[in-house]
Amino acid sequence: MSSALLYAIAGVLLFAAGAAGVVMLDHLLRRVLAFNIMGSGACLVLVGLAQRSGIPDPVPQAMVLTGIVVAVAATGLALALIRRLHAQTGRVDGKGEEGRDKGETVAGLTLPVPQAVAGQGRDD
Repeated sequence: MSSALLYAIAGVLLFAAGAAGVVMLDHLLRRVLAFNIMGSGACLVLVGLAQRSGIPDPVPQAMVLTGIVVAVAATGLALALIRRLHAQTGRVDGKGEEGRDKGETVAGLTLPVPQAVAGQGRDD
């Protein structure tokens, strides 16, 4: 087994572990970390399989470097959004408040449904 294949297999395992974390975890910070692990796995697969007759190909390596820069920027944005959510709601688990009688669930967050303004509701 070559070292390139070993990197690719490790990348696939990291990608699978990250994907499982994104799907199964409720805490938003842990989801961001799992997403970063998933991205690291994709980078390992690209680096591991980027060879032409035993010589490393520079194009996939450049793509991996670009992907790392994009991943850092996306992680910073995600962490800023999580911090803002925490400042506004005091929660970072992606769930709405327990015991709400009305609400709409969108992407794991429970949003309040606007109440009808007096006189604009349904006529009974």
